[in-house]
Amino acid sequence: MFNMRIFRARKLLCRSFSNTLHSEPLRVCVVGSGPAGCYTAEKMLKAREQAQVDIIDRLPTPFGLVRSGVAPDHPETKIVVNQFSRVAQHERCSFFGNVTLGSSVSLSELRRLYHVVVLAYGAESDRNLGIPGENLKGVLSAREFVWWYNGHPDGQNLDPDLKSTDTAVILGQGNVALDVARILLRPTSELATTDIASHALATLEESSIRVVYLVGRRGPAQAACTAKELREVLGIKNLDISIQESDLILTPADEEELKSNRIHRRIFELLSKAATSRPRHAGLNQRRLHFVFFRKPDSFQESKDNTGHVSGVRFEKTVLESVGPGKQIAVGTGEFEDIKCGIVLKSIGYKSVPVDGLPFDHKKGIVPNDEGRVLSDTSDTAALEEGLYVCGWLKRGPTGIVATNLYCAEETVSSILEDLENGVLISSTAALKPGRNGLLKLMHDRNVRIVSFNDWEKIDSEERRLGSSRNKPREKLATWNELLTATAEGTEYST
Repeated sequence: MFNMRIFRARKLLCRSFSNTLHSEPLRVCVVGSGPAGCYTAEKMLKAREQAQVDIIDRLPTPFGLVRSGVAPDHPETKIVVNQFSRVAQHERCSFFGNVTLGSSVSLSELRRLYHVVVLAYGAESDRNLGIPGENLKGVLSAREFVWWYNGHPDGQNLDPDLKSTDTAVILGQGNVALDVARILLRPTSELATTDIASHALATLEESSIRVVYLVGRRGPAQAACTAKELREVLGIKNLDISIQESDLILTPADEEELKSNRIHRRIFELLSKAATSRPRHAGLNQRRLHFVFFRKPDSFQESKDNTGHVSGVRFEKTVLESVGPGKQIAVGTGEFEDIKCGIVLKSIGYKSVPVDGLPFDHKKGIVPNDEGRVLSDTSDTAALEEGLYVCGWLKRGPTGIVATNLYCAEETVSSILEDLENGVLISSTAALKPGRNGLLKLMHDRNVRIVSFNDWEKIDSEERRLGSSRNKPREKLATWNELLTATAEGTEYST
């Protein structure tokens, strides 16, 4: 079904590209400069020869999770920024960083300024477990930790304590969880030549973490990571891997799931091989990674010696129950066990945050939409919000890889083009809209310091200069002050 919609989207994109267009430019604002936003801008520019696209972002830096989410030891994934840079440098496109939806400019104001507004600002908050002890010191979200080691300006002050304990527990077994485990366990000599933030590298070099538990509610047949990520963590040098062979026993329901899912089948094969193989130095290595299945967190335990700080996690053992063809959920058994640790990283999902005037489905954590068209509410009779669209995690939830946003953007842009062609946007497009000039005037009146793409190139140049002296691709400027100061002509930081 989704593939069919993508086929229709591409067909419409091609048709629209060749159409004769109105003389009045279509003024489009994309909120968010991550993959979803950049792909949307790219598709819109190609589809409408006279479209003017402005991309706004609350950060002074573009590219969203490609910069602040992709692990520093995954440079190949970051190559896509070259494509995104070409989009931002397009003659009909502008990037306005340091502009925050909700405080710098409201959604209603953007809708008055532009014919089309596409929200693609992702998910910048975290799901909570809602269990006792979640507010103890040492219980952190994986998102915070990822921002910290990636030099996000809102993550610099996290300061995780990696010296007071040798054991970390990571809740979740998706790609983010594996990224976090890899950063904690990989030799820092290998991380030193990546673009990891200098403050994170310094902390990791002094880290006492030697044992990491990756804990999941379900079994190895349901592990949510990709084979690529799993192979990487299994291949870390001088690392012992621990997996209970009893966890690898498949039920008929598991086998049915694996039959229809090639990715999960490959992951299960990799885990099975890791559990049964005995490397030459097994048991002699200083670091160990435990894959723990069929456990759900029940509570975080407080240290008796260090009041207010976590000292372990109590888990309830689970079994799987079928809730339909090819789907099983974890249910508690009433049997519990504890894992002692000094730090916990929750990798249980990112969460989008709504802004004033935006319909939001709090249960699903997304904006209610029909193929990217924002709906007024979650009911079956919801009306379309004219001129308002959504893309990326805000549209579908925090799932998928960078490339998933390409297809997501194609669908949303297809909906925009269909609405233009069918007259759905007639009242919006019939009016003259100030677009970019109106936004610039509003930001000037409010003393908002806009960071242009040219300004970003100054940041980029300075980071590369700092990195070159340390054998790194870049040394990220990791505070708001450093980033904004770097946009001033001729600024240099000492190495």
